[in-house]
Amino acid sequence: MVPALRYIRGACGPALGGFPGGFSSAGRPAPGRSWPLCQGGRPASTRSFDVVVIGGGIVGLASARALILRHPALSIGVLEKEKDLAIHQTGHNSGVIHSGIYYKPESLKAKLCVQGAALIYEYCKQKGISYKQCGKLIVAVEQEEIPRLQALYERGRQNGVQGLRLIQQEDIKKKEPYCRGEEVQCQYVVTCAGLYSDRISELSGCNPDPRIVPFRGDYLILKPEKCYLVKGNIYPVPDSRFPFLGVHFTPRMDGSIWLGPNAVLAFKREGYRPFDFSARDIMDVIIKSGLIKLVFQNFSYGVNEMYKACFLSATVKHLQKFIPEITVSDILRGPAGVRAQALDRDGNLVEDFVFDGGVGDIGNRILHVRNAPSPAATSSLAISGMIADEVQQRFKL
Repeated sequence: MVPALRYIRGACGPALGGFPGGFSSAGRPAPGRSWPLCQGGRPASTRSFDVVVIGGGIVGLASARALILRHPALSIGVLEKEKDLAIHQTGHNSGVIHSGIYYKPESLKAKLCVQGAALIYEYCKQKGISYKQCGKLIVAVEQEEIPRLQALYERGRQNGVQGLRLIQQEDIKKKEPYCRGEEVQCQYVVTCAGLYSDRISELSGCNPDPRIVPFRGDYLILKPEKCYLVKGNIYPVPDSRFPFLGVHFTPRMDGSIWLGPNAVLAFKREGYRPFDFSARDIMDVIIKSGLIKLVFQNFSYGVNEMYKACFLSATVKHLQKFIPEITVSDILRGPAGVRAQALDRDGNLVEDFVFDGGVGDIGNRILHVRNAPSPAATSSLAISGMIADEVQQRFKL
């Protein structure tokens, strides 16, 4: 039996094909199979499905893939409000596959990131997808960062991350000749462009959860003639108060070097430009979440991030702590992404993935992905397995 999957988008067109085992790129039919969405004069949206996945981002697609592989007799639909897949957070990212070092031991992020990274490596090999294993340095540039770096090292070991080691200043140049630091944690990760991205798409087609706060992340791009300054991923020691990793150096598969992202409040849920604004979106966030408390608790941090977003010289000054040779004339403004970050009513950023179900006749047939920012893309194949398990148990498939 041919697995029944339909990809329904904002306009009639070809469905996503190529199952089981893989996806084609951004809404184009995979070789060998495609399904028309508008047959017999009936709009695709009126068709009946056994399971519907809302959101054509990476987690939604991975979940559909997992379900169709486990239950090939079921008809499964993927609903996406845009005309293509992966338009939003999935398609605006650095392209890094994370290893799981940053996350609290025993958390879903820690478990699923480590599992997901291994699954993605395997997927790359099976599908012949190119990737670049260029390594990562997490760099302490101030003496007071060294204890946090050592704690991060221990956290990575608890999470089962492989290939971790602490190196001293004299070893930095062996990895990154132009990088400076007090002490460095050396960790190997994979940069992979063209397979997965670093963010999850919002659940399209549903009313946005008012406790989700959008944070915009702006990237800078190192000019080609200066790309020799960076060989692998260079990351700062993250601020433990926030689930953001800090501005970092990321080599891409095309040879370019991205710098960023920062983390500033976006004034629109899909606001990729600095002056994008939606009164409705921002009022929802202000009234129905703990944003005001978050702002007051972290006012100086927020102002500093906004200042660096506006003035390249401020961002460059920060980057020079790692590579002093970089100047303002060496960088260009690049793309931006928006992170959908859950925030509780006390103004605390929710650090872990959150999944739950509804209640009532309709609600008990729904499984929600409530909070799945980075590293959702790295974790996507592991998340999809967990979702498939929960769907099978909850819905008695």
